[in-house]
Amino acid sequence: MSRNLLRFLVFSSVLFQVSCAPVYYEGPVSDHFDGRQFYNPGHSNGKSFKDSLQWMLTRERPAWPEYRELAVTDQPPERVHGRELRLSSVGHVSVLLQTRGLNILFDPVWADRASPFSWAGPKRAHSPGIRFEDLPPIDVVLLTHSHYDHMDLPFLAQLWERDKPRVIAPLGNDSIIQRKFPHLQVETYDWGEQAELGGSLRLHLTPALHWSARSLWDRNRALWASFVLETPDGNLYLVGDTAFGNGDVFRQAKARYGPFRLALLPIGAYLPRWFMREHHMDPHEAVQAHQLLGAPYSVPLHYGIFPLADDTYDGPLTDLQIALQEQGVAPEQFRIVPAGASWLVP
Repeated sequence: MSRNLLRFLVFSSVLFQVSCAPVYYEGPVSDHFDGRQFYNPGHSNGKSFKDSLQWMLTRERPAWPEYRELAVTDQPPERVHGRELRLSSVGHVSVLLQTRGLNILFDPVWADRASPFSWAGPKRAHSPGIRFEDLPPIDVVLLTHSHYDHMDLPFLAQLWERDKPRVIAPLGNDSIIQRKFPHLQVETYDWGEQAELGGSLRLHLTPALHWSARSLWDRNRALWASFVLETPDGNLYLVGDTAFGNGDVFRQAKARYGPFRLALLPIGAYLPRWFMREHHMDPHEAVQAHQLLGAPYSVPLHYGIFPLADDTYDGPLTDLQIALQEQGVAPEQFRIVPAGASWLVP
């Protein structure tokens, strides 16, 4: 038996033993919920267990650098007022957005591993770009879906004890969170629904081409989404994970919510393409999405922190530069904000 197969079987067996009863969402049937599971209309809902096993048996895992502490981390101001928009990068997908007096955390993950275990699973390459003690008071937390590199339950509990922020997520994710932390209040919404955030800001949930799971037994029992943050100073399009598909999710977002001031677009965990294409964009597709959205600026996310797939540590940014050149997009339109850095968005 190969080492990769043995690791996969051991990991699956342990996950089976530690996972509790499945988490179910109960609600009306819709064009993306069949009464039991959520799905992507007109798009694949991910690879099978057999495909996953094939990837694990044949993959060539690239070497990533050893963990290191960042030399510099961001120390955000307590508030940013008016039309000014400050973006601070924590790393991976996690960012802090500050505008109109509100502090909004997007898919915050401070955990050492994107995994249900403290001793196994993808380990972060360097420390978070903001120390917890340097976080200003958080008003809103936005969660796109339940994967471990997007939903860090211990961090959410720690933040809840300190700030009691509004936690907003797609349908079904409240059950996942409250099963472990019953006191933690979560608001959930469907695609096409909205929430008033105050400060003249409104949040819209929009479709994404992805999937969800926290164990082997709750696949697609909770919804996934992207967000549009509507502001008086221009709308923001916030994507945690999505496939490109035929590009319609981006065309529809622009038609309904554009023009955009800024887009956050994932570029990593895209190899091998035969396996990742159905739920992760590659850098070339991210540049296509940027052009379809018509945003003057995009920021790349989902790279350089957790080794989730077969792309190298610096591969996503290298491929992004190639894609920008090939598609005739100016590099300054795709603003790289590394972990620990910040940017005042024009």
